[in-house]
Amino acid sequence: MIRIHRLRPAALAISTAIFLTACATQAPVGQGGGFPNAATEAPQRQPLTPQMAAAADTLTRMAALQDRLYRVAAPLLINNAELCTKHARSLLGFTAKNRHSYPGEYNEAAHVAFGMDERLQVTGVLAGSGAAKAGLRLGDGLVAAGGKPLPVGPNALAGAGAVFGPIVASQPTLPLTIERNGANRDLNVPVTRACSFAIELGNADNVNAYADGGRVMVTRGMIAVAKSDDELAYVLARTMAHNMLGHPAAQRNSATIDSVVTNLTRVTPDLSMLNGSAGIKAMPAGSDAAADRLAIYLLARAGYSIEGTAAFWKRFAAAYPASVANGHTANHPGMAARLAAIDAAVADVKAKRAAKRAIAP
Repeated sequence: MIRIHRLRPAALAISTAIFLTACATQAPVGQGGGFPNAATEAPQRQPLTPQMAAAADTLTRMAALQDRLYRVAAPLLINNAELCTKHARSLLGFTAKNRHSYPGEYNEAAHVAFGMDERLQVTGVLAGSGAAKAGLRLGDGLVAAGGKPLPVGPNALAGAGAVFGPIVASQPTLPLTIERNGANRDLNVPVTRACSFAIELGNADNVNAYADGGRVMVTRGMIAVAKSDDELAYVLARTMAHNMLGHPAAQRNSATIDSVVTNLTRVTPDLSMLNGSAGIKAMPAGSDAAADRLAIYLLARAGYSIEGTAAFWKRFAAAYPASVANGHTANHPGMAARLAAIDAAVADVKAKRAAKRAIAP
């Protein structure tokens, strides 16, 4: 995986703060924003076995979910850099992987069904980023940066950081050579100031979202519950807010949540880790209220509707109460304080809009 803010050797992380973060489960995606249907559309180099077809289908579904997360998160990350303070970085706004980013049969499925090979390939472009403005596309192969060839093979992700880092540190744009449709072309990719949180897909059906200080994870189950982009933005914004406010560290929850998030980024996580509370301590009502308050400003600045926030969380708590183990309400039970904070923040944002004042806490 490619990261932007801190080194995670066990996760093939790059320490230089240059990429939009990609989760370990993000599948490689084609020009249409996801994999073609492996069974009917993908031009296959060899017949797929049933096991490989199942692996390809898993990667396809994961790609669609990750695409949605990135699309909804993009304005939250870019439009709130001013409020992120300690967590804002200069990013290039794309993710890249090769076939070696996937274990076992998923490696073969990425290679045979979808053409992933030794070269790093763009697997995500953050909307509104320098990469998007420069015309970088999903599926572009990464050939060189600043005229220096980019590494290939099992260690390509780690080696790419050594090439990108000095360039991004010394200039506002990255000269990037890509391969597209069999031909090389040169792009100049401006860096983008944005909140540097990793946006991760959690491969589990429990309905939850996690903040470990540097990552924002939303589970497959939570994405299914958040029917609209606004509702998914509500979840992403308040999870971002916990990181911005330093709550995981303050509650001494960082290491526990970190282990849960790292496990759930795997294609096949160990779901036994979600037994009981998974060791995660419930967030105090005051901290939760502070996160909900900040989230309203993040949402407003990103252009999302804020009027339905309280109603969404009321419905959510009724459908998924605190008694549901490893659910969001179990980890964030202080609903009365949360709803009061949301209502007060919504009123404040509306007043500031009417007075044509800056939207900030």
